[in-house]
Amino acid sequence: MKGINSALVTLILIITLGCTSEKKTEIKEKSVSSKKKVVVYQVFTRLFGNTNTTNKPWGTIEENGVGKFNDFTDKALKEIKDLGITHIWYTGVPHHDVIRDYTAFGISNDDPDVVKGRAGSPYAVKDYYNVNPDLAENVANRLEEFEALIDRSHKNGLKVIIDIVPNHVARNYQSLTNPKGTKDFGADDDTSVVYHVDNNFYYTPNKAFEVPDFLNGYKPLGGEKNVLSDLKFEEYPAKWTGNGSKSVKPSFYDWYETVKVNYGISLEGKKEFDELPQGFDNEDYKKHFKFWQDKKVPNSWVKFKDIALYWTAKGVDGFRYDMAEMVPVEFWSYMNSAIKMKNPNAFLLAEVYNPKMYRDYIKKGKMDYLYDKVQLYDTIKHVMQGHGLTDNIPPIQEELKDIEHHMLHFLENHDEQRIASPEFAGSAEKGKPAMVVSTTISTAPTMVYFGQEFGEDGSENAGFGTPSRTSIFDYVGVPSLQRWVNNKQFDGGKSTKQELALRDFYKRLLNFTIKSDALMGNYKDIHKYNRDNTANYSSKILSFVRWSENEKLIIVSNFDDQKEFEFNLEVPANIIKKWNLKDGDYVVKDQLYLEKSFGLKVKEGRGTIDLQINPLESYILKLQ
Repeated sequence: MKGINSALVTLILIITLGCTSEKKTEIKEKSVSSKKKVVVYQVFTRLFGNTNTTNKPWGTIEENGVGKFNDFTDKALKEIKDLGITHIWYTGVPHHDVIRDYTAFGISNDDPDVVKGRAGSPYAVKDYYNVNPDLAENVANRLEEFEALIDRSHKNGLKVIIDIVPNHVARNYQSLTNPKGTKDFGADDDTSVVYHVDNNFYYTPNKAFEVPDFLNGYKPLGGEKNVLSDLKFEEYPAKWTGNGSKSVKPSFYDWYETVKVNYGISLEGKKEFDELPQGFDNEDYKKHFKFWQDKKVPNSWVKFKDIALYWTAKGVDGFRYDMAEMVPVEFWSYMNSAIKMKNPNAFLLAEVYNPKMYRDYIKKGKMDYLYDKVQLYDTIKHVMQGHGLTDNIPPIQEELKDIEHHMLHFLENHDEQRIASPEFAGSAEKGKPAMVVSTTISTAPTMVYFGQEFGEDGSENAGFGTPSRTSIFDYVGVPSLQRWVNNKQFDGGKSTKQELALRDFYKRLLNFTIKSDALMGNYKDIHKYNRDNTANYSSKILSFVRWSENEKLIIVSNFDDQKEFEFNLEVPANIIKKWNLKDGDYVVKDQLYLEKSFGLKVKEGRGTIDLQINPLESYILKLQ
């Protein structure tokens, strides 16, 4: 939720004996080994189709524009699919607080004193049974427009993911379109007590909520006058804030626009629900589902399960769960098993940052994937910035080897800085070797953030949002993307040569990964072996091998920002033996750009490749 110093060279040597085509996904269970690589395209829905280039700080929709569901045309979706994408995460779809008058449609106005930005945080959801009215051409038909987008996405070969935020909701949660028999969060709460197992929120009885003191010169809407912007928000009794603050007057740095959801954990930390039996982490989702059938669970559990099943029934293929580690793992077992009973192939992705909790949330919570942020992402970022060593990457794969398939890899998302921003790497080119490593080092899915493929630098001063991250709180344009959108022709007609070349790199790489057998197969580090045995090999280089029965890969990336390297890369004897390669000479030809060939020499059971790694090059070499 929260939010190269060097010339680079990436050399990927991919030695393959063949490749099978990707098969169409069916709604039935498949083994991991039968799948191909998954690539998620995270797109901030309100920004994608916005062609307005004004970018006035704190600008209105009328001034700065906004994208719509309908901007995802068949042409746009085809181009996204052709980039090498399998799943599209439409970020910011559920109806969240926005500062715009929709009262003509029965929607209450939202208070700027408890809304971050003018366009609002997508993680302060106001109505889980409808969608953001900003995204619709016809607000009255906003839900139907999103349903049409789901259908359009599916027809173009893309699976659909949306956000669910079980830890917190907007302070003014109010659903206008609840299914029959469904009540709003808090509707039946006993507000005379701090806690009750079936209360949806925690309360401070007999005290009213107070708007936080705004700091650092911050003023809602940038100081613009608004009838509701009076430093007051009516909430009695006060609810605990989304990040767990119990204060009736939260800090400016708290998630003051949201309220914490109660999952049946008492003030003393007692879990007032059944816990999973010992050893149940090894059971499948069907047994988890069966376990909960005769159990009494807190009311909040049922509400969120019903929300997830509501969207599953509409064709949504999966969910990204915000701040999942702030919600007990037993709830995830309960909800995720229910989702999987409806769609065994549902894609369930969680934002979890505590490595000690990874295995519980995967095995007990039945998550498919977790962010690999604090290990792989943070480590690669340091290498890209020039002050980290590639030596630190292989130990991460070793530590996570039992769950590597479940650790989603990314270099950008809405919370992180853009690679091209001065605050990160200052150049999108520096993301190339990192992208190769991120996409090929494991069987884990890859995620790309919209605009990343063009080198977007996130430099706009949008208002509430700050430069280096494309704002998720404001109405703003995304310049590099807009040049590619080209007045909704989606053809790159206004893109620079550099932007088109970078997108071409992403397209070539991602499409290779989703077709590769080896990337869903075995992994072995050869970096340490070469560090110990190979002259001129550097701590700015990383090498490893991937293989399956049909495909053998050697991947080498150079993160150095200025230096070329020449060395004889060694492929250890144990790898050559596993691959059944006999002594002799082999030719490997580049598959990424189809321009160069190299030689692999196997002698006395050891392999060597005479390499020259030039700045900004990437090769994918295939055994001929």
